[in-house]
Amino acid sequence: MAESWSGAFPVSGSSGGYSDGQGPVPPQPGPADAELGGSSREVLLTSPGPPLVGLEARSISAWFGPNKVLDRVSLRMEPGTVTALIGPSGCGKSTFLRILNRMHEMVTGAELAGQVLLGHEDIYDPRLRPSEVRRRIGMVFQKPNPFPAMSVYDNVTSGLRLAGLKVGSKDAVVEVSLRRAGLWNEVSNRLKAAGGSLSGGQQQRLCIARSLAVEPDVLLMDEPCSALDPTSTRRIEETIDELQHQVTIVIVTHNMQQAQRVSRNCAFFLAGPDRPGHIVEAGPTDQLFRNPTDPRTADYVHGRFG
Repeated sequence: MAESWSGAFPVSGSSGGYSDGQGPVPPQPGPADAELGGSSREVLLTSPGPPLVGLEARSISAWFGPNKVLDRVSLRMEPGTVTALIGPSGCGKSTFLRILNRMHEMVTGAELAGQVLLGHEDIYDPRLRPSEVRRRIGMVFQKPNPFPAMSVYDNVTSGLRLAGLKVGSKDAVVEVSLRRAGLWNEVSNRLKAAGGSLSGGQQQRLCIARSLAVEPDVLLMDEPCSALDPTSTRRIEETIDELQHQVTIVIVTHNMQQAQRVSRNCAFFLAGPDRPGHIVEAGPTDQLFRNPTDPRTADYVHGRFG
């Protein structure tokens, strides 16, 4: 089962670096960033802690050059819950996910219309630095991408350096983050081992720990189990179940059983020759699978297409 943990450590922030959308780049120093809501913050992992924050997309449309890939997508992702994005390949789910932390704008020729609100703040407000937005809205990718030559310990703390955060005790951050990712018991005596020496499922949980080290408000997951075996998939799902009470989670998945197991809410995306990606139906997961309002939703979740 996923490990339960509570503790506390203080952090203060400045900027960090990100790659071209495939994941983080090795830590580099950067100038100080203004934070959303203040110049410093204290992270408390104890209950009750600060209130959880949700996301809301309002009339999001997106283009890659002249090609429109999303059409007026609106979705509320409730705080402290898991929202699953489902639909056939090519309907814009991953694009939408990347829009939620400003990774879409890193693609040459990409354009966007609409708003994304983190709490009450528009993450595309030009006064906000993308690096700070991406610290508060973390991303776990389809393929595990730890720094293979870095130790397990340094992989976790690299998240801090990427975000430009200073902490009182790195050891405490590493333990807390690995416990929250359900990995501490498996690697506590291997912290100096290379991240690339871990199994695929362990590497994915290491990436989750790295994201959690900077205390994000939201964790985005793009098919995090697609490359994993059933045992590793179960452990990731247990980790998601444990984390949903600590952070808002949005997950893209093609596994309908997984969507039912891990999410409270669900959004069904679809695209066609006459319309770019859009949401056909969204609501409580149980309703979408048991009593959908649109026959296309019923056909998809029951495997009749896609």
